[in-house]
Amino acid sequence: MQTVKEKTCSERLVMVRYGELFLKSDPVKHHFIGLLLRNIGKALNASALQGHYETPRGRILIFGAEPEKIADIVSRIFGLVDVSICTKTGGTIEDLCREAVILAKERLSAGMSFAVRAKRQQKTGLDSQVLGARIGSAIYEEIPGLYVDLDHPDYEVFIEVRDFGGLVYDSRISAPGGLPWGTQGRALVLLSSGIDSPVASWLAMKRGCEINHLHLDGGRWAGCDVKAAAIENHRRLSRWCAGYPLMMVIANSEPLYDQMQELRIPPRYRCVICKRFMLKVAANLMGHEGALALITGENLGQVASQTLVNLSVISEGVTVPVLRPLITHDKEEIVTIARRIGTFDTHPGDLACRAVPKMPATAAELKVILECEQKMEIELLVSRACTELVYVTALNSEIITGT
Repeated sequence: MQTVKEKTCSERLVMVRYGELFLKSDPVKHHFIGLLLRNIGKALNASALQGHYETPRGRILIFGAEPEKIADIVSRIFGLVDVSICTKTGGTIEDLCREAVILAKERLSAGMSFAVRAKRQQKTGLDSQVLGARIGSAIYEEIPGLYVDLDHPDYEVFIEVRDFGGLVYDSRISAPGGLPWGTQGRALVLLSSGIDSPVASWLAMKRGCEINHLHLDGGRWAGCDVKAAAIENHRRLSRWCAGYPLMMVIANSEPLYDQMQELRIPPRYRCVICKRFMLKVAANLMGHEGALALITGENLGQVASQTLVNLSVISEGVTVPVLRPLITHDKEEIVTIARRIGTFDTHPGDLACRAVPKMPATAAELKVILECEQKMEIELLVSRACTELVYVTALNSEIITGT
């Protein structure tokens, strides 16, 4: 573990906290922290930012010339729970009071309430309660007309006293939490133009998965904005793995719908057959993409194809792991996450599916579905889809290749 170098003068820096990593064994925790530092470095380099790191217990300190920009970038790093721009001071009460007063004067005025949240790493010296009271008194004396409210203050200042000195800050920027990108292997996500699958992809990223995306292009059976919207979802999600190229493969599924129409497959079974086809294509591409599992945006009971009966029939089509991060989420919960991560679009355009029947089956029989697929020669359609591929690469919220 690195120690922070002693410095007598004040210095601005970015402090980040990690949460769940504390629960890991020491070897795993140190490995994950190493991956966090790697991911932070990749993200900063992608934005042409420089920084060096120190890792006192439970924190990562990032020193760089542009702390505001650094804080914005690292607030999207998986594995971190929050980010603060701090002033590093000496460890004396005078040093801490001086910096706390400087911060408070920028935010507080007469009639406002405030609180000091203090903690210390050492067991010697002033305890946290006394430390907070002393610093609070210094702020109160410098800014007349304030009052203390420890429950719901207008303003909070945070103090941490550590072996190397003090950290003073007054904001905590939420970060996504979870596990560092790359700790859980790679998964292949079925990415659509809609709301759900981008959220499912983001949640898998949050649990440490590296992600590749697969989009099934319905051609003339899909709305005119579907393909572009799926690529846009892909681009927006690349913000969350800054510094790493995010890969997307687009497969042609138009022949599937042509075949269902030509062979007069009962329209009520189209959605289930389509979902099974998507999983089969994905399963065939897993090895090439280096994926250990498939991920979908399916949500229990949300549409006809997502009843428990139909999900069972759909899952039977493949033997590989299929993960469904949204399976128990309410729609409003999914929309809330989509808004927060930047994938929700209030004007998405024409995202219709021309193949959706008026009365889709809610409890399709596996025997009937298998008969339909045999008639369609589904495996030939899957093989054809896997040979007609287009690749799209996004990096740092930009599409860099699309061939």
